[in-house]
Amino acid sequence: MEKNLRYTLGKDDKLKSRKIIEQLFKEGKSFSLFPFRIIYLLQSSNNIGRLQAGFSVGTKHFKNAVDRNRIKRLMREGYRLQKNTLTDLVKKDTKDCWVFFIYTGTNIPDHTLVSEKINASLKRLQKIVDENGIKNL
Repeated sequence: MEKNLRYTLGKDDKLKSRKIIEQLFKEGKSFSLFPFRIIYLLQSSNNIGRLQAGFSVGTKHFKNAVDRNRIKRLMREGYRLQKNTLTDLVKKDTKDCWVFFIYTGTNIPDHTLVSEKINASLKRLQKIVDENGIKNL
């Protein structure tokens, strides 16, 4: 059984740096897994690897901030509970990994759908981190 799992989403886990977010959208790669578009950027790190994530919902389909905030809350909760394996992988390879989840659906999703899709996207990111190794950085 795994030891010391932390199912938290603290200040260090959130992607807040404007500079990194701009770099992520400029240089990052992306894939879609309905109802999400995931943008990610991997870089080699001088210290221990770190994983940071950001979450966004557009105002085009959700005019009310209450609805946007609800979806972001669901996204953060799904991510918080399932990020540990990707975090361990990133730390083992000493990489910095920045991920941005953008909700592209038109309806407010339920918790199970968000959890399943976040899980699938994190598995895909794990595969990408595994394949990249240090050679592509």
